[in-house]
Amino acid sequence: MGHNRISTSSDAHRRESVTALRERPSAKVLIIGGGINGVGTFRDLALQGIDVALVERGDYCQGASGASSHMIHGGIRYLENGEFRLVKESVVERNRLLRIAPHYVKPLQTTIPIFSTFSGILSAPIRFLTHKQGKPNERGAFLIKLGLSMYDFFSRDGGSVPRHQFRGKDKALAELPKLHPGIKYTATYFDASVHNPERLTLDVLQDGEKAGRGGGLPGGTARASNYVSLVSMGTDGLRLRDELSGKEFDFQADIIVNTTGAWVDLTNQAMGAASQFMGGTKGSHIVLDHPGLLAACNGREIFFEHTDGRIVLIYPMGDRVLVGTTDVDADMSEDAVCTESEIDYFFDLIGHVFPTIKVDRGQIVYSFAGVRPLPRHDATQPGFVSRDYRIERSVRSGEGAMATPGGKAAVVLSLVGGKWTTFRALAEHMTNDVLRELGRERKISTAKLAIGGGAGFPATEQGEQEWIKKHMGPGLDADRVAGLLTRYGTRAETVIDYLNAGHDAPLRSTRELSVRELAFMAENEQVGHLVDVLIRRTSLAFRGLVTGELLNEIAAALAEPLGWDAADREAEVRHAQEVLRRFHKVDVHSLVA
Repeated sequence: MGHNRISTSSDAHRRESVTALRERPSAKVLIIGGGINGVGTFRDLALQGIDVALVERGDYCQGASGASSHMIHGGIRYLENGEFRLVKESVVERNRLLRIAPHYVKPLQTTIPIFSTFSGILSAPIRFLTHKQGKPNERGAFLIKLGLSMYDFFSRDGGSVPRHQFRGKDKALAELPKLHPGIKYTATYFDASVHNPERLTLDVLQDGEKAGRGGGLPGGTARASNYVSLVSMGTDGLRLRDELSGKEFDFQADIIVNTTGAWVDLTNQAMGAASQFMGGTKGSHIVLDHPGLLAACNGREIFFEHTDGRIVLIYPMGDRVLVGTTDVDADMSEDAVCTESEIDYFFDLIGHVFPTIKVDRGQIVYSFAGVRPLPRHDATQPGFVSRDYRIERSVRSGEGAMATPGGKAAVVLSLVGGKWTTFRALAEHMTNDVLRELGRERKISTAKLAIGGGAGFPATEQGEQEWIKKHMGPGLDADRVAGLLTRYGTRAETVIDYLNAGHDAPLRSTRELSVRELAFMAENEQVGHLVDVLIRRTSLAFRGLVTGELLNEIAAALAEPLGWDAADREAEVRHAQEVLRRFHKVDVHSLVA
């Protein structure tokens, strides 16, 4: 996606993650792609004791995984596609993630405004059978009630959220007075949200690295590095390139797992066997600083069908509001960015349900877009393309093909599809396929295994306050500890120990970060660029809090742990400015210090 820039000082400060791969350039399994599905598979394989490596050409969770609607949901609209297996799996996994990742995954009250009673009854069977949109015909209360009743049915086993409720017009407007006065009903149910998808991905990755430490192999049995790309495949193995130094090296594996999302076909092409599995669609979002819209939502996600039949959402996140999403066929030769016409669409959908609330471009603090890793769908409308997944197996053999360390042809497993909510189940499926290829048995299930900082996370708000009080100290007031708990879950305890082990100072430009916390990120979270901190290690960019002073201050704090000289610092600030401008419509002006 054009985010990378070769650092001039990387030779002096070799990245440990790349060194571990170069010094032992082979593994039983190599995963290409560091989104949530690749990282989830990495963790699961590591827990089974498999020698596994993972490479990601950009930063972890930089692609589609980092451009999601921040929802962990059962996919109520997939019922209309007849994808009952996917809905059931999604609901089960939603409930599971609420238990095993409670630090990032939270219950989300969701309300559907409904403008008719019986609309859509005749067209729904046609949509169900043909997967073609046709002329938009709004889904009325009858259809939505039927769908939510089925949704509750799928949630009955192990459910941890309340059942849905219907409200008539008067009660609905009493709860949400800014809603369009033409509504007839609202339907309210619960799904779940993930406010920190990038950090949840990091937690899953670090669980895998921890599981693979030791094992009698140099670097351990689970090694991963971001900013490492696939160049080609040959008889000497896969040719990989360290994007931060420009250096290339060969790597061999018995099994290659291709989890590069919408780029699966291009990755297979680089390995000498082009495929035509993918047909991704672009989804965009905007983030608004709009107190009026935030208050109108009353703490709920507003989830509804727009006039074109597209399911869209207005979603309060802290003191910001997320609005999305579009679903248009993607051109893989172009950057995925939110366009002006998509912004107009978002403003229109806000007016559809909140007609008295005015929104303008000056209230947009961030925008983002990603390409969903959907299967090729030809004439099927984007909204009806399956969100389910499948795994395609192929063998790289013949002249010029890579041979494994054992002399056999390499097996390639390509992931087609997949969504955030089902990443754990998908990883389990992929891991089982890999284990079958290796003739190995599963040792441990991840179904009930807490993820990262979700282990021991307080179950109540009172418990959180007690945790915060317990960890307060010099330089760490309640707000700062609460921020660390939100960012790391119970792993914040390790961060706090690190902060207390040396002299620390908060940044001038934000009270949310300190010099030593940035050093901790640099040493423990594979920070490759300044922009990684802004977008994926914190939510500062998402909330529109990046300033020129902040860019310079973070660059200065990262310089020592990452070995940046003055030229590197200047280049990193300009690189961050370019990424924010080009991909997120955020202009940050800065005089480089």
